[in-house]
Amino acid sequence: MDKSNKRRALRLRFRRRLHMRRQQVGEFSAQAEQRLEDDFFKRLERLGMVRRFVLTWSLLLVLLIGAVITQNRSLSGYYQPLAPVPGGTYTEGILGAFTNANPIYATDLVDTSVSHLLFAGLMTYDQNNQLVGDLADGLTVDAASTTYTVHLRPKLTWQDGRPLTSADVVFTYHVIQNADARSPLYNSWQGIRVAAPDPRTVTFTLPNPLASFPYSLTTGIVPEHVLARVPMADMRSSAFNSTSPIGAGPFQWQAIELTGSSIDSREEHIALRSFAGYHAGKPKLNSFVIRTFRGTDQLIKSFQKNEVNAVVGLTQVPDELQGDTSMRTYSLPLTAQVMVFFRNSQPVFGDTRVRQALVAAADTNAIMSSLSYATRLVREPFLPGQLGYNFQYQQPGHDLARANALLDQAGWVPRKDGFRYNKDGVQLSFQLYAQVNSEYGQVARMLAQQWKVVGVNVEVVTQETATFQNTLSLHSYDAVLYGISVGADPDVFVYWHSSQADPRAPVRLNLSEYKSGVADASLEAGRTRLDLALRSVKYQPFLQAWQADAPALGLYQARFLYLTRGPVYGLEEHPINSDAERFTNVQNWQIREGRKAP
Repeated sequence: MDKSNKRRALRLRFRRRLHMRRQQVGEFSAQAEQRLEDDFFKRLERLGMVRRFVLTWSLLLVLLIGAVITQNRSLSGYYQPLAPVPGGTYTEGILGAFTNANPIYATDLVDTSVSHLLFAGLMTYDQNNQLVGDLADGLTVDAASTTYTVHLRPKLTWQDGRPLTSADVVFTYHVIQNADARSPLYNSWQGIRVAAPDPRTVTFTLPNPLASFPYSLTTGIVPEHVLARVPMADMRSSAFNSTSPIGAGPFQWQAIELTGSSIDSREEHIALRSFAGYHAGKPKLNSFVIRTFRGTDQLIKSFQKNEVNAVVGLTQVPDELQGDTSMRTYSLPLTAQVMVFFRNSQPVFGDTRVRQALVAAADTNAIMSSLSYATRLVREPFLPGQLGYNFQYQQPGHDLARANALLDQAGWVPRKDGFRYNKDGVQLSFQLYAQVNSEYGQVARMLAQQWKVVGVNVEVVTQETATFQNTLSLHSYDAVLYGISVGADPDVFVYWHSSQADPRAPVRLNLSEYKSGVADASLEAGRTRLDLALRSVKYQPFLQAWQADAPALGLYQARFLYLTRGPVYGLEEHPINSDAERFTNVQNWQIREGRKAP
């Protein structure tokens, strides 16, 4: 085959192969188009149906995730129970009126409450009613028992940021000792020298040993740099006392607001805020409000409307609040005694046998059972557990036969009307005074019925607070039912020493006008001994004389009633010496709740 034919054959072969390749590509392209038509475009038409299916499952997945998150949060709360947390405003409603926050002058319920929140003293009481340091870091006494040395805590400050030093302490007690300042504490501080050897040390030099002296150091300290220029005669009326006090306590002054158009409707709203510089730590409450009420009804209504967190000034839970399940009742035992004081200078009580008969005729167990709270009987001038207390000298119990026999011996003879008379035809009767709107009125009426059984005619006279206080101060009663504060230390000199019955006495707290040479000597000896065992021995003759002379009828230990809306965390029922000492650890009070990890 020649070369031309070979070339021709190669071209033909190439053309056939090229044609075949083109044919294959066309067939492949046609197949691809057909597959694209079948596998994509035809299925694309059904995408709308598939989209609804996908969206449904997506939504279900979202709901499941949300449910899991919600469940986890709920379980987290279950395993993190509610617990007290800091913050909030606490409002206390108090029966009374505000006049003076200065601790040198504060005496009534409202004033002492405000003063206790604003000011701090050298000493205070802990939850066990034990005397401990407040501003003081330590207290020592010399060998002669007449010089006490107090060391202040370091870096103390006033609520205005100025340093608190021993000069402020000396200034405070010098004001008290100044007659022109007219402090009710004046008489108890006479003859005591107060000095400051250095900025953190204060010395108190007494003319004679006095075992109870450290307990008088709880009075709040006032700032010298604020009051030094105030004349002593103007100290009681200074604006500092009621509109701009500065202390070193847990709360500091913020504002006061007066409301009400009449005396009966007038109220004071005293706003305090926490003091970050308080030596015991910033209070957990943000603020504290004292709101005063002139009448019981207004106070109770405000509590029912949740306008106040707590109620102060009542002696019993009112009927209106008996069914309130959200209310918490705190009964804080007071180191105080409720007694009937027989005014021994009155003719009807001049015979010891009459007083002894009245004691024997009184069923004190029945009286205590009638109270709405648990307490303890009072059977002698000391409280159970106090230094010197001796059960051997307890007042005799209920004994009607003995009571009748004693009255017969005293010459009081029963007649047909059921009452007793003496040979001159004078009826055995007297008036028993008590404060109105309190449990004392109820107790007084029970006693009158018990004494009527043995032939004694008793008229119960109840008086409003102001009138009753005047009756007390003037001793214008036959017998009076009243509560006296004994305190943590059993120095009851002011209640039973004959010098305190004298009309010229500064306070005249010997309400029975009891006079006994034996009791006087024992009281004097007991209060001047610092050795506890010796002091206890020295008090025994007084207890023995008191039991035999029956100058008063012991009834029961008083309590401080505190009603709150729900619990107050940090507040516990513990013995206190005065109403204001409910604030012993107020810096730890909490009212809010929040979730906390276990």
